[in-house]
Amino acid sequence: MAPRRHPPRTSLEAGLPGAFHGETVTRRRLMTGGAHAAAVAGAAIVLPAAGFAGGPVFERERATWRDVGRLADIPLDTYVPRVITVAMGIGEAGKTTIFLRQRDPAVDTEPGDQFNRVIAVTSRCAHVGCPVNYVDAAHSFVCPCHGGVYDFRGIRVGGPPPRPLDRFYTRLRGDGVEVGPRYSVNRQLRRFSPRDSGEPLDGIGQYLYPPRFTTAKAPH
Repeated sequence: MAPRRHPPRTSLEAGLPGAFHGETVTRRRLMTGGAHAAAVAGAAIVLPAAGFAGGPVFERERATWRDVGRLADIPLDTYVPRVITVAMGIGEAGKTTIFLRQRDPAVDTEPGDQFNRVIAVTSRCAHVGCPVNYVDAAHSFVCPCHGGVYDFRGIRVGGPPPRPLDRFYTRLRGDGVEVGPRYSVNRQLRRFSPRDSGEPLDGIGQYLYPPRFTTAKAPH
C-alpha cells in the first residue's frame, strides 16, 4: 500500500518567521530559488566578460602594408635588412627585421606574381623563433640558437627547423615597395596561412597544424 501523501504545509503552518496566511515557501523552494538567482547573477557577470575576452579570438586581422623604400635600393643578388612594425601599440616589441631582395627568375623557380616581385623573408627561425642572420659570404641564413641553416631562398638545409623561413607579401607602388601580411611556405615554397614556430607544412603537417582564425586574408 502506497504511503499517504500530505499536502505541503504553508509557511505560517511551518512556523516560519514573517510568514503570512497561505504562503507555501518551503526550505527546498527557498534553496532552489536562491540557486536560480545566483545562476542568473553569475551569468550576467560571466557571459559579457567571456564575450569581451573571446571575441578577438575570432576577429580576423586586417591586412596592413608598410613602405620599405624604393625598388632601386633593393639588390638582386643579396639581401638588405629592413625593420617593420607587425603589431601596433606595443612599441619596440611590435617591430621585427625582414630581409629584402628583388626576385631573380634564374634563382626563384616558383611561380611569380604581383606579390613576390620583391622577396621579403622573415628574420625569425621556423624552429622556436630565434632571430637568424644572413651570411652574405655563404649566401645562407644561420640561426645561432640551435644551428638551423637555410639556403639563399630561405629553404632549410640543416638543423631542426621544420619548414623554410616565413615570407611576406610585397607589392610595388610607383617606384616604392610595400610589405604586407606574413605567410608560411613549405619546401616547394607553396604559400600557406602563417603558422607558428615549430609547425611543419610538408606532408600531413599542413593538416595537423591548421591556421588561426584571426590571420589576415591573403591579398588578391
